[in-house]
Amino acid sequence: MSAEAEEVAHDTVEAAVRAQLAKALGGVRGIIEAAVPTIAFTLSWISSEDLKLSLIISISLSVVLLVVRVIQKSTPQFVINSLIGIAIGAFFASRSGDAKDYFLPGILYNAGYAVAMLLSIATRWPVVGFLIGSVTGDPTAWHKDPGIVRLCTRLTWLLMLPCAVRVAVQGPVYLFGGGDEAVAALGFAKIVMGWPLQVAALGAMLWLLGRGRTPIKPPVAPA
Repeated sequence: MSAEAEEVAHDTVEAAVRAQLAKALGGVRGIIEAAVPTIAFTLSWISSEDLKLSLIISISLSVVLLVVRVIQKSTPQFVINSLIGIAIGAFFASRSGDAKDYFLPGILYNAGYAVAMLLSIATRWPVVGFLIGSVTGDPTAWHKDPGIVRLCTRLTWLLMLPCAVRVAVQGPVYLFGGGDEAVAALGFAKIVMGWPLQVAALGAMLWLLGRGRTPIKPPVAPA
């Protein structure tokens, strides 16, 4: 869809952000595809304490999900993203021989994401604003409207919150936990604080978006 067509479809900032968020999250299927390999790894490790077997099962399930997507000719983006994360986690764990290192890349990713969003808020260029820019075709025009900047700042806080909570909870478990208990706790936390927490944040964002109707102003064409 062209930028002009999206402007017609989304005549308010709130509608545009809602549509872009739904596209980015991948729906219920994307949630399931992200959770299944982690559940399989955690259960396999708890039952067998065999790191290699647990990694093989986790990666194999991701590949199966990817093949299903390809066969159905549906977008494989969300499975690929999950598979990349699992492969990086498998690399960390296999290098150290410690199963809890499987979860380290996710903790670092969330920490980096939270810091980046916090910096975007501090500099008054909240990342959610660029979702609006992707609709209007001008990535920075939204920044001229103080009302839109305030709205995007609130939304970015809500988007950042799940990342910060994951690091606050999983970080200490990774640093100070050990043995099967730490792996089980990290696996449980990753599942519970993954998409469920993201969906809760999305619900709060949708509630905030439902309270206003800020018109989208398309960029003025040069004379």
